[in-house]
Amino acid sequence: MKISQITFTRFVAAMAIVISHFNKDLFLYKIDYISNLFLRANVGVSYFFILSGFIMIIAYHKKEKIDYLEFYKNRFARIYPLYMLGLLLYFMTRYEMFDWYKLVLYGLGIQSWIPGEAMILNFPGWSISVEFFFYLLFPFLYNYFYAKKNKMIWVFAIGLWLITQVFSNLYPMYGAYEGPHTKSHELLYYFPFWHLNEFLIGNLAGIFFVRNYKQKNYDRQVIAVFLLILVSLMFVPLFYHNGLMALLFVPAILLISANNGKVSKLFSLKPLEYLGEISYGIYITHIPVLYLVREFLKWQNYTFSIDIVFVIYIIVMLLSSAIFYQCIEKPMRDLLRKIHFGKR
Repeated sequence: MKISQITFTRFVAAMAIVISHFNKDLFLYKIDYISNLFLRANVGVSYFFILSGFIMIIAYHKKEKIDYLEFYKNRFARIYPLYMLGLLLYFMTRYEMFDWYKLVLYGLGIQSWIPGEAMILNFPGWSISVEFFFYLLFPFLYNYFYAKKNKMIWVFAIGLWLITQVFSNLYPMYGAYEGPHTKSHELLYYFPFWHLNEFLIGNLAGIFFVRNYKQKNYDRQVIAVFLLILVSLMFVPLFYHNGLMALLFVPAILLISANNGKVSKLFSLKPLEYLGEISYGIYITHIPVLYLVREFLKWQNYTFSIDIVFVIYIIVMLLSSAIFYQCIEKPMRDLLRKIHFGKR
């Protein structure tokens, strides 16, 4: 089952994060309330985690059992080449940051487990570290819970979501949180266990979808949920980072996936779907590409305004992400997937 229209939403989430990491002097931050969208754009990562869980079920729901090695090989082929490319691009302008200890943590994808190290090197990689945790668990979850229709996983997932929300809101209130760029911040925002609820809820949304899938025109509902997301981020001062937005992201994913109206037809257009396809490259390379653009402009003594630099950066980033997708991500994915384990 392929859901073309949901792919473009990955691009929207990725671009929100890109803008949030660019520069707070950008014109978008000078517009009341709109600025809140990008100040809270880290919820885009929560969307990725939930969507990842959803897509895993869509991809595997017809299987009786998942082969562990085959699954890990396919996930490695999909994620790892660009994950390491982002690191190589990062070292092109930050070579003085080379450190064997950090390189090992980043290479193994375990940096997010160590508060104080989650944001090392190419820092968007923290979320890929969390994804590795999800992928490690998924075959077990599928084989022993989802395939056997064990309802205990529903109780566990919802319970974990509630526990995570309580912790995320009480932790800062009792003086344990010391602010940005501290170990307490990384424990609260980046520690993989606090994001597990998002992946599990995405899995459950996927199970609900495949069991109740029915195409219908949900254009109005999709637009309504989208507006609710925007209004929430602009006006409601809550802690959104660790799964709270599942309350709106899950309905959005389900409605867009089942919709056969004009919104889905728009999102399914090949150019928009392609932007979604290259969104992983956008996300994992956007920081090193930004550093490279800045270094190039500095080397050429160009003194553009922040807004002009932003336009140049977006163009370069989209072009480079398309090149990475065509020349590295797809070929390496196809090559690595040809490797077989055991007897055939």
